[in-house]
Amino acid sequence: MTTVRLPLFPLNTVLFPGLVLPLNVFEERYRAMMRDLVKASPDDSDEPRRFAVVAIRDGHEVAPAEPGMPDATAVPERGAAAGFGPDPLKSFHRIGCIADAATVRERADGSFEVLATGTTRVRLHSVDASGPYLTAELEELEEDPGDEAGALAEGVLRAFRNYQKRLAGARERSLSTGAELPDEPSVVSYLVAAAAVLDTPTKQRLLQAPDTASRLRDELKLLRSETAVIRNLPSLPAVDLTRGPTSMN
Repeated sequence: MTTVRLPLFPLNTVLFPGLVLPLNVFEERYRAMMRDLVKASPDDSDEPRRFAVVAIRDGHEVAPAEPGMPDATAVPERGAAAGFGPDPLKSFHRIGCIADAATVRERADGSFEVLATGTTRVRLHSVDASGPYLTAELEELEEDPGDEAGALAEGVLRAFRNYQKRLAGARERSLSTGAELPDEPSVVSYLVAAAAVLDTPTKQRLLQAPDTASRLRDELKLLRSETAVIRNLPSLPAVDLTRGPTSMN
């Protein structure tokens, strides 16, 4: 087993390989992370600025890390593990994704605007909170296609297009995306997992599927189920399918 040690950025969302993640970085621990990434790989360097993103388990953000979040009167914790309890490893899902921060822009107030892209799934083995920010020992995971991934991808794409049409109709808006969808099975599986309106535990389940075919089978069931639900709803909130979340970390 080969492992790597990278900075760890916990989020209330799931990052998938190939998907873009915009970040608004204002907490000091994550500012320190970005400063170190830029120092190690300046703009004129070809070295990637890699860190790992893991989803926070429901109910495991145990204390406010900044004033006013969520209680304006609360005294925030400080340090790398602030908000994640005495054993941060228990606060995070064990399967995450490496991110490559292609764009890191520091603002005048010291916060950062970051645009990162998911690259490789990883398994979280340990978390170190001794520094200014969390770091983790991670095992990079290969993507196994599984059985019949190609045929499943075709079925998922058809179901996803139908899902998009139903969703647009329920929101009384036109279907705005005219972009060609990919046909490579693993790319299809990650794109659909990111674009579908699903809760974080469901997205996490898709991320940690044992192979591409298993993920696609799960998505086919989810898309058919969600499409049937949408068909019977008079309206839905206007959430843009193609826009990724911006984290306020």
